[in-house]
Amino acid sequence: MQRRYNLAYFILVGVVALVLAPLMVGVDVHARIAFVSDRDRNLEIYVMDVDGGNPRNLTNSPFADWDPSWSPDGKRIAFVTTRDEHRGRNENRQIYVMDVDGGILRRLTNNDFAEWDPSWSPDGKRIAFTSTGVGNIADGTWQIYVMDVDGGNLQNLTNNPFFDHWNPSWSPDGKRVVFVSLRGVNTDIYVIDVDGENLQNLTNNPRFDEDPSWSPNSKHIAFTSFRNGPGGNRDIYVMDANGDNQRNLTNHPDRDFHPSWSPDGKRIAFVSNRTGDLNPDIYVMDADGGNPRNLTNHPEDDIDPSWLNAVRAVVPASKTLTTWGQLKQVGR
Repeated sequence: MQRRYNLAYFILVGVVALVLAPLMVGVDVHARIAFVSDRDRNLEIYVMDVDGGNPRNLTNSPFADWDPSWSPDGKRIAFVTTRDEHRGRNENRQIYVMDVDGGILRRLTNNDFAEWDPSWSPDGKRIAFTSTGVGNIADGTWQIYVMDVDGGNLQNLTNNPFFDHWNPSWSPDGKRVVFVSLRGVNTDIYVIDVDGENLQNLTNNPRFDEDPSWSPNSKHIAFTSFRNGPGGNRDIYVMDANGDNQRNLTNHPDRDFHPSWSPDGKRIAFVSNRTGDLNPDIYVMDADGGNPRNLTNHPEDDIDPSWLNAVRAVVPASKTLTTWGQLKQVGR
């Protein structure tokens, strides 16, 4: 049967096409992993596609840059840099933020003590990080703080001068922060509410546990542990969000560490030196530990993967197709 189209239909097609074009770009932005490399003889922030293709240098600075953390909208990256050491500050790690193309750098912390480990909150309004200063200058312990994205409104979450805390990672609902704490002779994974209440030890293991990363569905936490084998080799583990069902995902004789979940929770990026060389590369595996593959495969060190796990106000691809299908119905 021949279809008949009127002027209103073609106008509607044009409007929707203009609207959907940037949305499809937004979906493409999801497919990125930020990482750190010294392939230019200096630690710098890079970004690549999820298959390892199209790597590009974002910072391109003579100073060391590391610890990338995506904003939820995918437009900015918080990171740590030593570029303020020229001011006479020794090892003065500070937190900066830049646009996703590496432009418009802005300094968030401005102190005479080290601050690092930025982790962006799911609502994009706050950043958790590690600091050796503020209220704990005298004792020099590492504490987890939260600040607004402009660097203001500091809050000490851990606030315990007797123990070190680092590696914060937000829960997807923004209500809790998981982190590492050194209490005694080994490190464990802890979780705390964002108001500093309800501290809980999740791992409670005699070997070192570190690098916690919350899954997008809130149900699991991936982490690094030294508990495998007599020598305490690093492997990637995963556990339920309450600490139950801890299991080894990599179980490899070489070092595997620093996990980062994909936005759909089906894969985990991590660092490994399993190529046989001394230098580490960025790998990705399925969430059950299967199908590991090398993404960077570069003779220099590639570390600190951070998968863009965006919470966006854009139309998902499936809904985009549905909308287009509904539009086609108009002309029938």
